[in-house]
Amino acid sequence: MTARIHPSVLSADFVNMEAALRTIVTADAVHVDVMDNHFVPNLTFGRQMVERIQAVSPIPLDVHLMIDDPDRWAPEYAATGAAGVTFHAEAATDAVELARELRARGAKAGVSLKPGTPIETIVDDLAEFDLVLIMTVEPGFGGQSFMPETMPKLQALAHIRERRGLAFDLQVDGGIAVDTIATAAAAGADVFVAGSAVFGGEDPAARISELRSLADAARA
Repeated sequence: MTARIHPSVLSADFVNMEAALRTIVTADAVHVDVMDNHFVPNLTFGRQMVERIQAVSPIPLDVHLMIDDPDRWAPEYAATGAAGVTFHAEAATDAVELARELRARGAKAGVSLKPGTPIETIVDDLAEFDLVLIMTVEPGFGGQSFMPETMPKLQALAHIRERRGLAFDLQVDGGIAVDTIATAAAAGADVFVAGSAVFGGEDPAARISELRSLADAARA
């Protein structure tokens, strides 16, 4: 399958969000970062904004919740019509039950790990998730540098996925750009979140195409 590119609205123009979304229609989904200033030291927006993005977006929403108590709040984001909702394993009380609830609400269920969280946290429950997101920066702010030391986790998950015959996607988020995407792709990633690398240039569509090509070449 062709590599999937999910531009992050964290790097988009919040004042002109609908116009920004029109520049990335060739992407596979738009990555929407929800931060609560508790789980991570930054504040973005909540469900109301996600609903508005959903209403005007020409492509599906990939919602990433960097919040406390996702067991309580994540199903409400699934109810907005988002294609997928990802929560952090570090914040969830019962990740398996939450994943099942998200799917019951019509969204794919993703689980995310911070750079310092071992895969053993979720490895026994991988069959319950549609997506596993490996953070390649410390979550909370865009524009950070890619952390290559997270690649062994990605490689390990890719190996487990193949060995067990599982079908979850492997997503990376943080510092993904033209000079790093091949590293993540070669380690096993299928889905790539890119913020400033897409929205920071003059032609987001061209950058999406370039990133996808670089990832496909590395995966081949």
